[in-house]
Amino acid sequence: MIQQEPGEDQTTKVTQEVAEVKEIELVKKALAEEKTRAEGYLASWQRAQADFVNYKRRTEQNRQEMGKFANSVLILSLLPILDDLERALDSVPPRLAKLAWVDGVRLIWRKLRENLQAQGLTPIVSEGEPFDPNLHEAAMYSKGREGVVVRELQKGYKLYDKILRPAVVAVGNGKGARKL
Repeated sequence: MIQQEPGEDQTTKVTQEVAEVKEIELVKKALAEEKTRAEGYLASWQRAQADFVNYKRRTEQNRQEMGKFANSVLILSLLPILDDLERALDSVPPRLAKLAWVDGVRLIWRKLRENLQAQGLTPIVSEGEPFDPNLHEAAMYSKGREGVVVRELQKGYKLYDKILRPAVVAVGNGKGARKL
C-alpha cells in the first residue's frame, strides 16, 4: 500500500474544488447565455404577436371601409336618376300637382332618396355657405356676397364622410350684394 503524504490529499481535494468551481462558472455562464437567448425569443414573439394583432385590426378596418364604400359606384350611377326625378317634380305645373301619377312619381323619388340615405348618402348643403373647394365646384360667378354660394346648379353628395360628388355652384362676386 502506498501511503500518501498528508499535503498531497489536500492538494487533490483543492484541485477538485477548483475544477468544480470552474464547472459551476461555466454552467452559470451557459445559463446566462440561454436566458439572454430566451429573452430575445420572447421579445421577438411579443413583437410578432403585436404585429399580428395590428394586422388583424388593419384588415378588419379595411374590410369595414370596403363594405361602406362597395356600393359607391352604384350610388354614383343612381344620382342622375335622383336629379332627374327632382327636376321633373320641380317642373310640374301647379294645376297638375294634385294628380295621382305626380304623387306616384314623388313617392318613387322619396323612396329612392331615403334608400340612398340609409346607405350613408347625405346631400351637401351649399346655398348661403362659404365656397369650399373641397365640397363645391364653381361653375360661374353671380351677383351676391363675395365668396358665398348664391345658387346651387347641381346637388353634391357625401357618402359617409367622403365626397361622392361635389356640388356645382354659382359663387357671389361681391356685386349687388346687400350690406349687413
